[in-house]
Amino acid sequence: MNLFTQMEQEDYEQVVVCQDKESGLKAIIAIHDTTLGPALGGTRMWTYSSEEAAFEDALRLARGMTYKNAAAGLNLGGGKTVIIGDPKKDKNEAMFRAFGRFIQGLNGRYITAEDVGTTVSDMDLVYSETDYVTGVSPAFGSSGNPSPVTAYGVYVGIKAAAKKAYGTDSLAGKKIAVQGIGNVAYSMCQYLHEEGAELIVTDINKESVERAVQEFGATAVGINEIYDVECDIYSPCALGATINDDTISRLKANVIAGAANNQLLENRHGDLLQEKGIVYAPDYVINSGGVINVADELLGYNRDRAMKKVETIYDSIERIFEISERDNIPTYVAANRLAEERIETMRKSRRQFLQNGMNILSRGR
Repeated sequence: MNLFTQMEQEDYEQVVVCQDKESGLKAIIAIHDTTLGPALGGTRMWTYSSEEAAFEDALRLARGMTYKNAAAGLNLGGGKTVIIGDPKKDKNEAMFRAFGRFIQGLNGRYITAEDVGTTVSDMDLVYSETDYVTGVSPAFGSSGNPSPVTAYGVYVGIKAAAKKAYGTDSLAGKKIAVQGIGNVAYSMCQYLHEEGAELIVTDINKESVERAVQEFGATAVGINEIYDVECDIYSPCALGATINDDTISRLKANVIAGAANNQLLENRHGDLLQEKGIVYAPDYVINSGGVINVADELLGYNRDRAMKKVETIYDSIERIFEISERDNIPTYVAANRLAEERIETMRKSRRQFLQNGMNILSRGR
């Protein structure tokens, strides 16, 4: 694996390899970009097929956090950690405390949080060694369960997408097909139901479906049937890649907006949505409520302040639609451009600041 070539291609700043023999820790911390501030991104623990696969995942996820944080309007860069190991078998206290010491050694360049394979309890152990961690237990000043906040952000993003497609952000009477009723989607459905939306739901967990039917008056359909229902909005909230050649030809919705990550199987499917005139709210923008929420912990958590910041997802989605029209590009490309423009503006500002300082020093001589 030619690591430096890979880092240079996407302009990564730093990769830190962490090893602690006694605890079994094998971790890779990838820091992609800190132009907007210290890198924030969670810690994923996974049974990777190879060390190379772990490196590639760390790099990919770190870059994704740069774009997510930038598009969310946060003064934070992008980073990510992967720990190689089975989260069901290999965890121990010494491992996460050792990991916390490695984070402390970065002196604030990277701030972590939980992710796939890690928990609040794991982050509490990290917190025992460093302050550069979010998403710890509420007893330590954390925000607690992020799912309801993430759900609220998706809800306001759906409203922004509805406004683009239908001229109004009211969801009353709108038929919304929700794929997956996990923690985030359940809270999202509460908001949609309270506004008067008609819900059509599916999930592999029958209990989750039954709960939505009973509490929200939702209509239940089969896992594969969700793509064929007559609806106004399709909201993918489960697995990624549900926007693909097969489903795009079947979907009846004019809007796609949901909580799932990596909704497009390939970028060309975003191009196809643009060609078909389907309004697509890019996933990493609409589901950024969780990272906005934990980022507020860095200021001393204030729920009202965090929720007001989450509401700006509406504005970000609208801005993406504006860029899409301005540049005649698909919305997934516009989301990237929104993030890149913000980062580049800051880089130019810093260069100008440094140049002004050099000019002042030159005149002083």
